[in-house]
Amino acid sequence: MLTIRHASEADIPLLRTLCFQVWPQTYAGIITPAQIDYMLEMMYSPASLQQQMHSGANFLICYDDTQPCGFASYQDHTNGKFKLDKIYVLPSQQGKGTGRFIIDYIVNSIRPQGAKVLQLHVNKHNVARHFYQKLGFVVAKAAVFDIGNGFVTDDYVMELAIGQT
Repeated sequence: MLTIRHASEADIPLLRTLCFQVWPQTYAGIITPAQIDYMLEMMYSPASLQQQMHSGANFLICYDDTQPCGFASYQDHTNGKFKLDKIYVLPSQQGKGTGRFIIDYIVNSIRPQGAKVLQLHVNKHNVARHFYQKLGFVVAKAAVFDIGNGFVTDDYVMELAIGQT
């Protein structure tokens, strides 16, 4: 059975373990090893994760029974727009509804807060784009983002309209 719990600073080592089981494989062949190393340090160092938590990012850990199998982070941006900054599911768990479960959990959490849109960025060459489209996300625009150190991300900005109930 899938469950989700909110992560705290005490979970940073677990978040990093999950990240390193998913992230490098996800982006191998899409971006260079040097960019992977840079982005892992920039976004997933203990200090970076701690700073993100202190800046309002909500981190979640998904479990399949007692085994951690994925994580996500999201936050409120402005005027009913929330951003899904991260969602990663272990390869062994992909295709089993885990990603949908996490996104449904987030949508059901932000809807009462007045969410109108859940936005994410996905690399144009990441096959996860098709998963997001199946869930109702649409491409709002294509954009290239300078992330420093001479690297950029070539992404689609995708959005999911959040219906109010």
